[in-house]
Amino acid sequence: MRHVLGWLVRLSALGAWGAAAVACWQLLGSGPVPRPYREPLVWSAVAVGCAVVRVVALWALRVPAAVAWWRRYLSVGVPLTKAPRAWSDPRLLSFDDSVLWVKLRTAALWVLVAFSAGAFFAAMMTSPDWGERVEALRDAGAEVSTATVVARPGDVREELSDGDLEGYTSQLVVSVPGGPERLAVPDAFTYDKPVEGAEVDVLWARSGGYVDERKHLPTIAAGRWAVFPDDENGGAALVVFVVLAVIGGAVLTACFTIGAHADRLQRLAWSPLAQSVRTGLAVGVFLGWRPLLLGQEPTLTEMTFAGGGFLLVLAVYIGTSMRTLR
Repeated sequence: MRHVLGWLVRLSALGAWGAAAVACWQLLGSGPVPRPYREPLVWSAVAVGCAVVRVVALWALRVPAAVAWWRRYLSVGVPLTKAPRAWSDPRLLSFDDSVLWVKLRTAALWVLVAFSAGAFFAAMMTSPDWGERVEALRDAGAEVSTATVVARPGDVREELSDGDLEGYTSQLVVSVPGGPERLAVPDAFTYDKPVEGAEVDVLWARSGGYVDERKHLPTIAAGRWAVFPDDENGGAALVVFVVLAVIGGAVLTACFTIGAHADRLQRLAWSPLAQSVRTGLAVGVFLGWRPLLLGQEPTLTEMTFAGGGFLLVLAVYIGTSMRTLR
C-alpha cells in the first residue's frame, strides 16, 4: 500500500505540473482566446485536482507511522515530548531518490512557479474591461472599420500621464464606409489631436461607435482576450512577463535548487503540511480566476486572489522553501 501511495504522490505531482503549465500557456495565449475562456479553466481544474490528490496521498502515507507511534506510546508510556517522531522521519519517504533527480525536479517546479507568476500578472494587466458601452456595441454585432472624421471635433481635452501628454479625448462625428455617413463617437481617444478629415479606426454598430487607439479593436470586436495585444498595454505586459518569468525565474531556480540541500528538498517535497499550504494557495488562485475566465463579476475575495495571484504564488513558495537553503 505504501508503494502504491508513493507512486500516486509522484504521478499526481506530474499531472499537476503538466496541467498547470498548459493552463498558464493558454492563459497567455498563443493567440486571442474566445470568451468565455474555458480551456485554461479546465486545465486549471485538472491541476488543482491532481494537487489535492497528492496531498491526500501524502497524509495517507503518514497514517501507519502515526498509528505505530500511538500504539508504542500507549504500551510503554513514553512521554509525548520524548516519543519518536517516526511520521516525520524523511527516511520513511525517501524512495531512494538521487540528488540529481531531486535537483532537477525542484528546478522544474521553480520554472513553473516563475512562469505562472508572470502569466498571472501579465494577464491581469490586459484582462478585458470594456465597459457597458463596448459590450452593447458588441452585442449589436459591432465591427471595425477605418472611418473619416467629417465634422470639427468637439470638447477636445488633453490626456496626461505622469505629467506627460498621452493623447486627446474628444467628441467625434465620423463617416463609416459601407455604414452610417454620420456616426457620433463620444469620448474618443486618439494619440494625435483630432481634426476634420483625419482617419481613425472605429468599433461601430448602428447604435454608435467607439474609438480608443490604446486598444486593439479587432480583438475587442471578436470578444477575445489576448494577453499581449498589439497596443500599449500589451507591450507593458510583455516586459513584466519577461522580468518575472525569465529573469526572476532564473534567479529563484538557481537560489532554491543549487543553493539548497538535497535532503531538505526531499523532505519538503514529501511534507504533507507544506504541500497542503501550497495546494491551498492553488485552490484559492483557481477560485479567484474562475469568474474572470467565465466573464463573470468577481467578489472582493476572488479579485484579491486573482489580482495578487503572482505575489501569493511567489510568497508561499519562497516561504515554504527557505528552510531548504544551506
